[in-house]
Amino acid sequence: MNTNLLIDYLPFEVTPQMINESLEKNGGRLIVQGTLQRADAYNHNMRSYPRAILEREANRYSSQEVKERRALGELDHPDSSVINLNNVSHNITEMHFEGDDLVGTVEILGTPSGNILKELFKAGIKLGISSRGLGSVKPIDEQGHVQVGDDFNLLCFDFVSSPSTQGAYLRPINEGSGQQAGANKYYSVEKIITDIISDFK
Repeated sequence: MNTNLLIDYLPFEVTPQMINESLEKNGGRLIVQGTLQRADAYNHNMRSYPRAILEREANRYSSQEVKERRALGELDHPDSSVINLNNVSHNITEMHFEGDDLVGTVEILGTPSGNILKELFKAGIKLGISSRGLGSVKPIDEQGHVQVGDDFNLLCFDFVSSPSTQGAYLRPINEGSGQQAGANKYYSVEKIITDIISDFK
């Protein structure tokens, strides 16, 4: 089997209450929790991660990268297995299973990309979490479903602003009257990023 770069998306659910409580309790630092990956369920790529394999990789990742405070991820993932430190935005501080969901606690860092990520969360931008790993897949049926192989190696989790798959977003936080519709119901990601970058100049 060929070893490929495997990338999968999930919505990362963060509530306004979680954001406000974290900023208040952590001296302005944003620490959030959400589902990072899901076992034994076909995702939008028609790919599933067997529980035993995902649990093995989660335990390895927790005992190494998480324990040593180097479970870093990027803001918008590259098509590469290398983590670019110039684009690091967050660090995972804890991981555990809740049923078949792999749930993680994520500290948003004070890096340039981390500050952008923090402001996107505060503005209610839809965001997804993207797992990045190396491994092979094996066909399951004629409908195109595949299963991740035993050689899977979890690399990191990235936050993504524009995943190509429907549903891999955090829903926007509506603080107004709720009367916005269509494209106007979402903030402009580009405008927010431009404003943040301008603040650091």
